Amino acid sequence: MLGDRAGSRTSDIMAAIRGRIDSRALAPGDRLPSIRRFASTMHVSPSTVVEAYDRLAAEGLIRAQRGSGFYVSNAALPPLKLAAETPKARAVDPFWVSRQALDADDAVLKPGCGWLPADWMPNDALRRAIRSLARSDSDFLAYYGSTRGSPALRRLLLGRLAEEGIEIGPDHLMLTNTGTQALDLICRFLLRPGDTVLVDDPCYFNFQALLKAHQVKVVGIPYGPSGPDVAAFQAALAAEQPRLYITNSAIHNPTGATLSPQVAHRLLNAAATSGLTVVEDDIFADFEPEPSTRLAALDGLSRVIRIGSFSKTLSASARCGYIAARPDWIEGLVDLQIATNFGGPNPISSEIIAHMLGGGGYRKHMEELRRRLVRIRRETADRLHRLGIEPWLLPRGGFNLWCRLPDGLDSAQVAQAAVADGVLFAPGNVFSVSQGAAGFMRFNVAHMIEPRVYDVLATAMKRAS
Repeated sequence: MLGDRAGSRTSDIMAAIRGRIDSRALAPGDRLPSIRRFASTMHVSPSTVVEAYDRLAAEGLIRAQRGSGFYVSNAALPPLKLAAETPKARAVDPFWVSRQALDADDAVLKPGCGWLPADWMPNDALRRAIRSLARSDSDFLAYYGSTRGSPALRRLLLGRLAEEGIEIGPDHLMLTNTGTQALDLICRFLLRPGDTVLVDDPCYFNFQALLKAHQVKVVGIPYGPSGPDVAAFQAALAAEQPRLYITNSAIHNPTGATLSPQVAHRLLNAAATSGLTVVEDDIFADFEPEPSTRLAALDGLSRVIRIGSFSKTLSASARCGYIAARPDWIEGLVDLQIATNFGGPNPISSEIIAHMLGGGGYRKHMEELRRRLVRIRRETADRLHRLGIEPWLLPRGGFNLWCRLPDGLDSAQVAQAAVADGVLFAPGNVFSVSQGAAGFMRFNVAHMIEPRVYDVLATAMKRAS
């Protein structure tokens, strides 16, 4: 508690100085009050003023002059404007939702984002994990991480994979900074510009954004309630000769669908015949009430690569991803991670996740999340029904609802109208390679509790009609 008060006092001092500079009470070149005098004025300790001055100097707002004091910098910058362009100034593409969700201030409601509210996360347990790590050996806090990542976390992940029937050794597994970095490394390792990659249509929009950066051709495969359209998948294999297929098996994003065993077997048979590599992103697995079919388990990591992370279940701040694959591929991917990241993932984040998974608290946390989401998913579907919006299906778990808007409405127009009123939605075509989902929208039910979301949505639908 004392640390929180001290931090608040330091912030108050910094705010007071910024206010004087903004109001021109202090101009570039002016000397700031002495540390002791300002401490007396603000009723804080001199060390608090020193901390505030040092932080402002690090920001470049003020400068220290040895033996003389602190002065307002001649290059004092104006306040940073985070919204340099309005939401309507950009096309509604796969980057649109990400930019709006990540840059929006706390007043913006985000039923279009891809994460749970902060107060749904195990923050007290995270704080305990961080305090425990802060007392650890200083070498751990100062040095690069090992190339494959935390041994403790890798042991835990091997145990979790074994529960799914994926019996592998340490040479099959490596950690990455994030799940996105895991996919990026795989793309760097296996793809060349001009190659073809298959994705689900619709699919997680950042798959498209990342593949665009790798300058590959992206082909969408229609996705149904039991998985991708196998006939379309086989036709694409014959016509396009793709190198990769990227998918979610458990609680598909954005649809919430679950891959059936029949479709999974047919997919793997077709992939084996054509030499296709499959990347299975399993980030939503722990939201399932019972495990469903996994391509990696059926394949034994022969041609399937499993990736995942804990950003949806534990923390999007203390992030850590992983890759499970053939040992020879892991060796190449480790080298690539060294070349692009010099070492493995952030060791502090890795150990925080290991600390969280190592006790019984994580399972209890997930059980509570699943129970809570069952109720809120049902309530959200009922409230959307009153607006004429219907779920494509009711998923077995997770926090997304893929919904069809009333006929004639374009979800991009609805989203643009709503964001002007401080509510961010995720329109269907940001998920669709074919741009065939204009009438759909993905809703994050955990962010649909606030009644204003529905009021703004109803108004936006009227404006877009």
